Amino acid sequence: MKKLLLIALVGALTACMSTDPYTGQQKTSNTAKGAGIGAVTGAIIGAATSSDDDRKKGVITGAVAGAAVGGGVGYYMDRQEAALRAKLEGTGVRVVREGDSIRLVMPSNITFGVDRYEVRPEFYNTLESVALVLKEFNKTNIRIAGHTDSTGSSEYNQTLSERRAASVGQLLISQGIASGRVWTTGYGERYAIADNSTEYGRQANRRVELELVPIQ
Repeated sequence: MKKLLLIALVGALTACMSTDPYTGQQKTSNTAKGAGIGAVTGAIIGAATSSDDDRKKGVITGAVAGAAVGGGVGYYMDRQEAALRAKLEGTGVRVVREGDSIRLVMPSNITFGVDRYEVRPEFYNTLESVALVLKEFNKTNIRIAGHTDSTGSSEYNQTLSERRAASVGQLLISQGIASGRVWTTGYGERYAIADNSTEYGRQANRRVELELVPIQ
């Protein structure tokens, strides 16, 4: 059983190796990781649902099916990530890949005025570019989170973060993104990513993040 699972995992990962265009080294893509996890999961399910006589066949069949599903999600997100990086190059928006999810980090200095929640008019084009990609890759949900620095009361910051997230969400919806895909929330000052005692840190903490997750 362990040997069959190992074969399934190695096969899935080997099939999805790619070459890094910058280093020339072989690397395992997110597609491969998804395929490997799917292969092992499918193999376990196949073994559990097969009789003793058919267990070997069940492991192989489950591994193949699981790899196809897992790799498919990874490949889909790989393509979406590439499209977003191409559209957002030079805009100030960071694209962060985390497993099968993608995070877009939008700092407040390009999205909102100080102590404001209305999206800056000069940022419209960037959000429209994001919307174009999200419409093409419509098998992902969009979780929009607003964040603030620690200046002001926590209650005020919570409300401001919620309004900023809602503003971004409404703009995306106005660009044709289905409202059912868009979730907005505010976290106020709770999840700082930098030191609030410095201006640089406060600026980094004032942000909106879009997390793109596959629709299961």
